[in-house]
Amino acid sequence: MTKQIDYFFSLVSPWTYLGDAQLGNLAAKHEAKVIYKPMQLGKVFPATGGLPLPKRSQQRQDYRLVELERYSKRLNLPLNLHPAHFPADESKAAGMVLTSIKLGIEPCVLVNTILTAVWARDLDISDDTTLLSLAKEIGMNGEELLAGAADPDTMAVWDANSDEAIERGVFGSPFYFVDDEPFWGQDRLDLVEDALA
Repeated sequence: MTKQIDYFFSLVSPWTYLGDAQLGNLAAKHEAKVIYKPMQLGKVFPATGGLPLPKRSQQRQDYRLVELERYSKRLNLPLNLHPAHFPADESKAAGMVLTSIKLGIEPCVLVNTILTAVWARDLDISDDTTLLSLAKEIGMNGEELLAGAADPDTMAVWDANSDEAIERGVFGSPFYFVDDEPFWGQDRLDLVEDALA
């Protein structure tokens, strides 16, 4: 029986970026299906006691940078600690991911491309031209995906994912479930692998 990973994430989370490629590798290794569920931390945080980055204490903000740099080096992934376009409005990008899913297109490459655009390439994922260019780079129809992102039904799915996340106990990004067992953070992917094994 194929294992399933429910993957709740924000496209502007550096932790999601650091874990995304690892997740894809784990899923392939264990022949697990990843169910991509982009969500809105702007809805999840207030419902679960989380704070947006600017409202956190300076100590927490400082330590976040230390950990991001550590994991960037450990994983050998380029990471801009202070991207020019953060936080960016991720609604169109999330809508493109959801549209790809609706069209039956595996979203893994698109998700990773968008995350990399924010955290390694200093690009603005709220900008239509940028999103179209990113889609073109990976051989996807950006116009079709952007049109789908503008559909109110697509945004309703984004809302529903966020509501589902709250109901299932998600409080940050990335968040994974294997057989309903929760795992928070890219630093728990070794435990996700144990659950898959």
